[in-house]
Amino acid sequence: MHPLRLAVVQGSTRDGRLGPVVARWLHARAAARPDMTVDLIDLAETPLPTVFPQLGQGPAAEEDRELLAAVSPRLAAADAFVVVTPEYNHSYPASLKNAIDWHNKEWHAKPVGFVAYGGFSAGLRAVEHLRAVFAELHAVTIREAVGLQGVWGQFDGEGKAVDPAADAAATSMLDQLAWWGEALRDARAKKPYAA
Repeated sequence: MHPLRLAVVQGSTRDGRLGPVVARWLHARAAARPDMTVDLIDLAETPLPTVFPQLGQGPAAEEDRELLAAVSPRLAAADAFVVVTPEYNHSYPASLKNAIDWHNKEWHAKPVGFVAYGGFSAGLRAVEHLRAVFAELHAVTIREAVGLQGVWGQFDGEGKAVDPAADAAATSMLDQLAWWGEALRDARAKKPYAA
């Protein structure tokens, strides 16, 4: 069986963000598995247009098409996703919603796991909002999510989790993601998904 192609989408673009530390930690956990290959998509490094074309039209500007070309094929190639998100005002950042909304079929019949981080709520309120969005896009969200409470103290200087419970939660989420990823990849190969 071929390894699952996992895309890790790092959603924060804020100056001084901690998102890359969290995303690299998750990337390392997934890349160590024999059943996954991992592509890390950082939305700060691959910005997308913020003005959408008319419904049913593609982007008119060459610059917008180039920006999308840096992300869209990578999402389309993925068998599964992990979204790494902070919590902003009980939800997720606009940069992440923008990236989600630029795409549609890329998400269809694929599983999505979550790693959220923040203060008291561990970012899990952002995850609950994302579940409804991904359901509309015909994606399957994984029940087990990773929530990192008080994230500023969760990683050492080398980017490793200081609490073994974080590693255990990531393993549990990735195990479920692998199961769904294989099942849905097989199903798509047998019969194209009809949205």
